[in-house]
Amino acid sequence: MKHKIGKTLITLVKGDITECRVDAIVNAANSVLQMGGGVAGAIRRAGGESIQEECDRIGGTPVGTAVVTTAGRLPVRYVIHAVGPRMGEGDEDRKLEDATRSSLALTDKHKLRSVALPAISSGIFGYPVDRCARKMLATTADYLAKGEHSLEKVVFCLYDEKTYAEFGENLTNLARCRAGRKDASLE
Repeated sequence: MKHKIGKTLITLVKGDITECRVDAIVNAANSVLQMGGGVAGAIRRAGGESIQEECDRIGGTPVGTAVVTTAGRLPVRYVIHAVGPRMGEGDEDRKLEDATRSSLALTDKHKLRSVALPAISSGIFGYPVDRCARKMLATTADYLAKGEHSLEKVVFCLYDEKTYAEFGENLTNLARCRAGRKDASLE
């Protein structure tokens, strides 16, 4: 599934983010940047301990922000570690939007042309997948529509069928909204 905003193509794929062929992948991180399970664990296993060592030197980053490290053995240049919210901590929607926007801003800072993102916070952090899809896609579309950036391709790499289906439905709605169709809504 694909949708183009300006020069940038948003694409959905189902699979393992560590196998994406892009300039950077986004890690669904925690605020202390400890790469244990889920997306972070997969990145650590595939990329090697050097990624965790860089995270340890950084020390952490607040919820809603992102930091960048090199990618170890991964087939990408960088790993962007975005800290999304845990459900129940309050102001979760804004924090997820901020984490998404922070990740995209780092791609511009490093002049990257492509990035792959997971469904941030939708695993162990408990953020509802449908809401995650809606917020991340809308934030990405707004970011891409606001002017000059280096991105040519944004991939949402989604691990399971349920998450892929939710993002697919929301990307379809996003495309309808951007086309001005009255039968579409992002909320």
